[in-house]
Amino acid sequence: MTPSKIRHRESTLWQRRYWEHRIRDDRDFAAHCDYIHYNPVKHDWVQQPVDWQHSTIHRFIAQGIYPANWTMAEPNP
Repeated sequence: MTPSKIRHRESTLWQRRYWEHRIRDDRDFAAHCDYIHYNPVKHDWVQQPVDWQHSTIHRFIAQGIYPANWTMAEPNP
């Protein structure tokens, strides 16, 4: 905990500022889903997206949205 977080009674879970983005179209939605599913790999928490047990990628695969072996090159932020 930093002195600023203590002073403002903030936890380390939520960030002070947030980023808001309106999804523009199907392509933008797909890009955001890819980013979310790849994020645990990007941060070296798992080797591949399906290894992250809390991910919605498992539902996406079961629904046929992603192939079972889905992986991708690191997306652009």
